[in-house]
Amino acid sequence: MATEDGPARDPEPWQDRTDVYDFLDRIRRLPGRWLPGGSLRHLELLLTGYSAALGVHGVEEDFAFRPEGDFSRWLREWRGADSSRGWVADIERDTPESSTPVEEFFRLLDAYRGELAEDPARVSPSNRFPGIEYMGNTFVTLFRRRQLLTDAELRLQERGFRVVRLAAAEWTRERDMHRAFAAALRFPDYYGHNLDALNDCLGDVACYGPYDDSPEGTGLVLSVTDYDRFTAACPEAAQTVLDIVAGQARRAAVLRRRFFCLAHSDDPGIRFEPVGAMPVLWNRDEWADAKRR
Repeated sequence: MATEDGPARDPEPWQDRTDVYDFLDRIRRLPGRWLPGGSLRHLELLLTGYSAALGVHGVEEDFAFRPEGDFSRWLREWRGADSSRGWVADIERDTPESSTPVEEFFRLLDAYRGELAEDPARVSPSNRFPGIEYMGNTFVTLFRRRQLLTDAELRLQERGFRVVRLAAAEWTRERDMHRAFAAALRFPDYYGHNLDALNDCLGDVACYGPYDDSPEGTGLVLSVTDYDRFTAACPEAAQTVLDIVAGQARRAAVLRRRFFCLAHSDDPGIRFEPVGAMPVLWNRDEWADAKRR
């Protein structure tokens, strides 16, 4: 007779799974089958694989268990403590002696889902703090598919952001980039058309600029298409521009203003050095290499 820890076939057909919470409920019922040794780290790996599968197969589903996802942010608020170690480390650290990390995770999961059912906007930081998904780990987010970029622009505009669009395919020289920035952001006539001047004037716009009358919680977004072409033409300038954007975005955040950049690239393998002491990352729908091919 099969036991919980045995290799018996799962009596519930896998195709009947509806979402990640159904997946977690299945693990809760058969922890010995899914989590050898009762390891919360093993559960994290399973959820990482689940997230990757969503991306590979193009499945649209809210997924709260990424390192800086809604569950992690909720957990920090729930416990009243800030931490950058992730939800697994936080749960392992604070598990009482009478429980296990896996049991504690499911207890917290029930609390999270309970609050989510009562008030989704209160639990989800992406609802309470518009644009936070593009500011948590980086101020420059990459996009491969144009439609994903367009969808992001529309969502941000619906929340009151001012989206400034720039076409980097037209920048064959550095001065082309300066002209585009100056025109789109209405830099003053004395703008020097060099990187130092870009840093100064972009800082004025990001930190004190012409979107003061926007509703609270919104801000300014730069959306740049074909940035890979400018990178190929002027690699050093392209890296520096992103560094300037990220640095001024950090300054703006200190002043409680929101400013960040969405950059499109036709090159799925493009890489940049960290900017503003933060990495340049792919958006969550295309973070897996296979999803951009």
